[in-house]
Amino acid sequence: MSPTPQDPSRMKTLNADAVTQFLATSPHWRHSTDRGGLLAREFVFETFAEAFGFMTQIALAAERMNHHPEWSNIYNRVQILLTTHDAGGLSELDIAMALHADATYAGVSRQRQPPAPPHSSEALPTAATP
Repeated sequence: MSPTPQDPSRMKTLNADAVTQFLATSPHWRHSTDRGGLLAREFVFETFAEAFGFMTQIALAAERMNHHPEWSNIYNRVQILLTTHDAGGLSELDIAMALHADATYAGVSRQRQPPAPPHSSEALPTAATP
């Protein structure tokens, strides 16, 4: 699945049912209602080079979509935080980016995926809005 450029209809804020449906099929993502809605996930790789390669692939997709994640990288870990600033919360663009990140991770990582944590309302990192 390769994300495509923004369509204005994809920037509408998702309702709670759409978010719940996404989380049911993507259990490694965490949701928070902070800032109108956030999705967060940490990806763990064997090496820094693998993590950096993953980030490069996501960056190229983000440019094609014109939808950029908030993220950080420490050695073999990449944390991604998704929200659509223009929509004031989560949109279809965030779901598309999350699914693309999952597919990219499956192709890049040779590490076994850790079990998904139970969904909770724990606080997620909230980087400053640009």
